[in-house]
Amino acid sequence: MSNQAQAEKISKGQGFIAALDQSGGSTPKALGLYGVNADAFSTDAEMFDLIHGMRSRIAQAPAFTGDKVVGAILFEMTMDRDIDGTPTPTYMWEQRGVVPFLKVDKGLEAEANGVQMMKPMPELDTLCERAAAKGVFGTKMRSVISAANADGIRAIVAQQFMVGEQIIRHGLMPIIEPEVTISIADKAEAEDILLAELTAALDILPEDQQVMLKLTLPSKSNQYKTLVDHPRVMKVVALSGGYSREEANAKLTENTGMIASFSRALTEGLSAQQSDDEFAATIADSIDGIYKASIAG
Repeated sequence: MSNQAQAEKISKGQGFIAALDQSGGSTPKALGLYGVNADAFSTDAEMFDLIHGMRSRIAQAPAFTGDKVVGAILFEMTMDRDIDGTPTPTYMWEQRGVVPFLKVDKGLEAEANGVQMMKPMPELDTLCERAAAKGVFGTKMRSVISAANADGIRAIVAQQFMVGEQIIRHGLMPIIEPEVTISIADKAEAEDILLAELTAALDILPEDQQVMLKLTLPSKSNQYKTLVDHPRVMKVVALSGGYSREEANAKLTENTGMIASFSRALTEGLSAQQSDDEFAATIADSIDGIYKASIAG
């Protein structure tokens, strides 16, 4: 796989990034929304087989191509599995034209100072080596901000960029994701602090390094426009964060240069009980709406 071709696809391509990286903790909910109840599986292995089936069905849908979906974030088990007999990262890039990314974080610490830091990742170097060997272009890692606490937000950004530098050393593009919870009363204030901290961290990155940012759709339109334009940023992508697809698309159109990286909003309306034609039509409608919102700015 060509890293340069993938980099151009992400930096210049028209479209959005699909988040297909539900982990062990979020998989039961994702399956439930897909119409697969908890009584359909009795072990983690059976659960992960079912979620891989859902992800494979999405990836094989006629509308899921690089024409509108420029990238896809994969769970580790998805990276290690096949779609239609082909390793998933290879299938994504060579058969669909979609750049593969990998979720690398191992979950969140308990909340302190209004934030949840990432848990330690002692196997990160090994995971990055495997991902690079499989043709993965970049990674994604998530922290959570639940209050406009300057100390907490500063700590989250520092941790994200420290780990990001480790990922860059493996030739991978890190997506830094400090999610701001959409329901907090001081969301706008938290986003102001986050903008300042991200800008400071980006300003001291070496000239030959770039990162991507995955940020909650902000309370103020174009809150992150300076980050979109920052020379150390390849792309700023938005997470839906609990908004419905309609709400998320509407908010995205208010933010010039940001594109979507939706998970639940992408799969909204999909069901295991749908026929292949019904499923294809539903995901096509979802992809088209998110694509239009992503290029509107």
